[in-house]
Amino acid sequence: MKRIIFKIVVACVVLLVLTSLDGIAQERRVGTNAASELLIPVGARHIAMSGAAIATAQGIEAIYWNPAGLARSEKYTASAMFSHMNYIADVNLNYVAVSSRFGGFGTLGFSIKALDIGDIPITTEILPDGTGGTFNPQFITAGLTYARMLSDRISVGATINIVNEDIDRVSARGVAFDFGVQYSNLASINGLNIAVSVKNIGPSMKFSGSGLLREGDITGEDRTPGPVQIVAQSDELPSVLELGASYSVSLGENTKLDLTSLFQDNNFTDDVGRFGAEFNYNDLFFVRGGYSFAPDVADDALGESGYIFGPTFGAGLHYDFPKIGITFDYAFRDTDFFSANHVFQVILGF
Repeated sequence: MKRIIFKIVVACVVLLVLTSLDGIAQERRVGTNAASELLIPVGARHIAMSGAAIATAQGIEAIYWNPAGLARSEKYTASAMFSHMNYIADVNLNYVAVSSRFGGFGTLGFSIKALDIGDIPITTEILPDGTGGTFNPQFITAGLTYARMLSDRISVGATINIVNEDIDRVSARGVAFDFGVQYSNLASINGLNIAVSVKNIGPSMKFSGSGLLREGDITGEDRTPGPVQIVAQSDELPSVLELGASYSVSLGENTKLDLTSLFQDNNFTDDVGRFGAEFNYNDLFFVRGGYSFAPDVADDALGESGYIFGPTFGAGLHYDFPKIGITFDYAFRDTDFFSANHVFQVILGF
């Protein structure tokens, strides 16, 4: 039985890596991908650890980071999560998720991620200073996640995301898949975990709609001007391959320190390394920190790195009442050129 499980895990890892080879081999094409909102992280706990925790992400928080971790929600049968982030350029990100464990079948989760961009003035070629009207872009991603424990050490998971983008009178629809594997206590070393995840795999997206209609005529033909449909280009999804590892160190009877690391290969931008740490006191109080870097990002005209994200910090509180567990988390992420990101999160466990 153990050999069968091992072969399944190896096959999953090989499939994940091969699926991403196309993206790894391609030249980086910054700013040319579709659905960039898929790359915006969610959840205060793991943002505070710089997003390095795909090997330790568990329960409902793992839906975004590594779907395999959803199956490791042993403490609660059902959970709900609410998160809000003040992102860059006055953009806000709201996230809601629910999950439930169904015995031997596995664990299911449902999530909705929405960007709040606000009102934008409408401009045209004739009125570049604005028409006096506004529009509010809608970027919403709805996901369905399934995860299952294959053994006491191995979990696998997958998510299907439906991506919807509406900008004035044009829109685009897409489907993106995430896959993940987690392996705990590697080589029988208690606390040593590894993980692999592949995110945002799916067909290209293309905008269409009445906003792409223009008035035009055919040169040399005796015809009155009429509407002409502009055909938008199809753009690929920003696929990502992540390899992560973590180690948990006991500092006493009621305290421990989790150390996490991650290598992230991005299809459309430079690779990123991430490190994080979480101090846990009696599963009641948490202090977190992290740092990420992209050594291959080109410097700007002033000689500064083009990677805008800096150190991350955060804290959390958790308490179990008789019939419900409540967790409050906060994260701070420093950024260049923009205001820092502030992330708030609440998780309810039943």
